[in-house]
Amino acid sequence: MTTDGRREPGRSGQAESGHPLGAVVESISAQDAEERVRVRLDFGYDGGPFSGWAKQPGLVTVEGCLEEALSLVLRRPIKLTVAGRTDAGVHADHQVVHVDVPEDVWRNLPGRRGPNGPGTDDPSSSLVRKVNGALTRILSRAFPPLRPGAPSYAVGAILVWKAQRVDVGFDARFSALSRSYVYRIADGLDHQSPLNRTTSYWAKSRLSLETLNAAGERLVGLHDFLSFCKPREGATTVRDVRSVTFDRTSTGLIEARISADAFCHNMVRAMVGSCVLVAEGKRDMAWLESRLEDPIRDSSVRLAPPEGLVLESVRYPEDPLQWAERARQTRAKRSEGPV
Repeated sequence: MTTDGRREPGRSGQAESGHPLGAVVESISAQDAEERVRVRLDFGYDGGPFSGWAKQPGLVTVEGCLEEALSLVLRRPIKLTVAGRTDAGVHADHQVVHVDVPEDVWRNLPGRRGPNGPGTDDPSSSLVRKVNGALTRILSRAFPPLRPGAPSYAVGAILVWKAQRVDVGFDARFSALSRSYVYRIADGLDHQSPLNRTTSYWAKSRLSLETLNAAGERLVGLHDFLSFCKPREGATTVRDVRSVTFDRTSTGLIEARISADAFCHNMVRAMVGSCVLVAEGKRDMAWLESRLEDPIRDSSVRLAPPEGLVLESVRYPEDPLQWAERARQTRAKRSEGPV
């Protein structure tokens, strides 16, 4: 059994070249594990205003803003481990991180007030409320209003909706079973609108769903995706793609849904861009298949724009006892060859 932990219904002001609270060591010793609480955060973000997930000197990023908010609330430097990094302009409907917090800090999070009266707030809901409040201040300072009297356009661009204490064996990155992305395409003027210009790829002509799906099927399976990745030194580009589907929604947009055990840098955008090349008639199926049979990094693969891409979900083992073992297996797999 597995679960994706889906959400239930219902510019930092300073450069990130040096956080004022410093940095902490990511891993914790066995002794620390007894004194610390591992906390999982589920959240989403509009990637438009940010220079990607990862902290970069002088740039405003999702990681930098969230770490600053957590550090302000917890009054100590913290280090985040994320399920999957996203590029500049890429969105997340559901992202996951974990952070280690001292036991006494976690226990005292509710403070002296809560939504139901003094001292009735629990640590999880208190952390969510306080972090979202800190994010509002940070984003307001980083992205000034576009007109006098208006709120910052970036307020709400990062929103945490769930915090929970988890077993120390949980690892937001390595315990994951799979990640799923959705990519939206507005093909042709009939489907393009000022309201979807920052959340979809505007293709010039109408695309054939039949051709897109035929191309997507070629990419399913265990392959070396070097042709579709920006490789990192010492990291493997072999991935197990479980599904690639294209459907047209009631709004007329095309939604590509792609699921895999993990993705390398730029992989989803390169896969979608290549399928679109085939649908436009600029490349054929033989070319696409050759990218897998003879993986090579070259300029023939088109990288689709980031605006249409959304991290939709991350799946983990349902049984907490399997989290640590899954993390161990993933680390071993990633170290076998040149994430």
